[in-house]
Amino acid sequence: MISFEEALCEILKATCTLERQDVRLAKLLGSYLAAPVVATRDLPSFDNSAVDGFGVLTADLRQASPESPVALKLAGTIQAGDAGGERLTAGAAFKILTGATVPDSVEAVVMREFCEERNGHVLVRKSVQTGENIRRRGAEFQKGQEILPPGLRITPPIIGLLAMLGFSAFSVCKKPRLAVIATGNELVKPGRALQPGQIYDSNTYALVAAANDLGIELCRTFLARDDADSTRNAIKQGLRESDVLITAGGVSVGDYDIVKDVLEECGVRGHFWQIAIKPGKPVYFGTLDSKRGSKRKLVFGLPGNPVSALVTFHQLVRPSLLKMMGASTFTNQTVPGKLTRTLSKKSGRLEFVRAVMSVAGNQAMVSPAAGQDSHMLGGLSLANCLVRFDCDADELAEGAQVVAELLSWND
Repeated sequence: MISFEEALCEILKATCTLERQDVRLAKLLGSYLAAPVVATRDLPSFDNSAVDGFGVLTADLRQASPESPVALKLAGTIQAGDAGGERLTAGAAFKILTGATVPDSVEAVVMREFCEERNGHVLVRKSVQTGENIRRRGAEFQKGQEILPPGLRITPPIIGLLAMLGFSAFSVCKKPRLAVIATGNELVKPGRALQPGQIYDSNTYALVAAANDLGIELCRTFLARDDADSTRNAIKQGLRESDVLITAGGVSVGDYDIVKDVLEECGVRGHFWQIAIKPGKPVYFGTLDSKRGSKRKLVFGLPGNPVSALVTFHQLVRPSLLKMMGASTFTNQTVPGKLTRTLSKKSGRLEFVRAVMSVAGNQAMVSPAAGQDSHMLGGLSLANCLVRFDCDADELAEGAQVVAELLSWND
């Protein structure tokens, strides 16, 4: 049995980033930048007005005030999209709309609120400084400048920025194809009638949802019975159709826990089995290399208890999937908090306690969720974080400062 840190290190060491591909803007959301974003041109690409107003020469308005407005001849209007090549002369002004080009001869733009149009002139009740309300070319980014590093998750603002720079597509790492197999004679698909001794399959739905939350859409699911032929058929098909195979159940030490043996019979090389954590001790990890050695499939054997399956997915599978997709960081965000009640356990295993974090004043308060057993999804459904209860500790006292790892699906 190995530690959580050793297990995660072994998984990440065996994980390779997938190849790159160019993806259209409309399909980029949730992928990760595979290359830096470099400015293809200056931003803004020309001097433009930050407001609706009037382009002026500052010297014309030195004496302007609400009590003594200055009248300037209205020399024309520049709308957004106009070239704006006109030249401004003393005693005149251009009406300039937001985003419109500001000609080189214009020294400042006066907000419309301080002006009044009258008989072909504009009355200005405010003096201005050179450059006021003008967005200068290249003020945000200059051509050739690196704007964003690779490895960032693509968000709506990033897509907007790429579009602003003129990109119709961008390079990202491919997303892995997943296969999820739930094992057990007792499992029935939701919606069907249950017979005595049967339960509904929740693991395939929850694990696929956790993958979808990462932006992974290609997920095949299988149900396998507790016999070698059914398990073998599901595993062989899952391995053929995926980059990552996840099983739920059948990896412990019971009479019908045959998944580990069948995986290795199918050519999977086991890296470890069993981790000193709770929930999730019976976790298996293996790899399957292609005959040419050019491609590697990852295999995770997760426990069958629903909480154990989801917690080990979040803590062990998720970082691997993020690395495959080219993410620059795989660690969970942590927040220090104050524990609201005492926790106790036997030492020997790192425990991830499901909890709800709230903010009271400047202090984050962490309250353990009700129902901490590995089959109780209710507590995990309410939780927004996991409290690390260290391996060697047997008590966390009420009021203790703890580290809460935020659950990514509550972002």
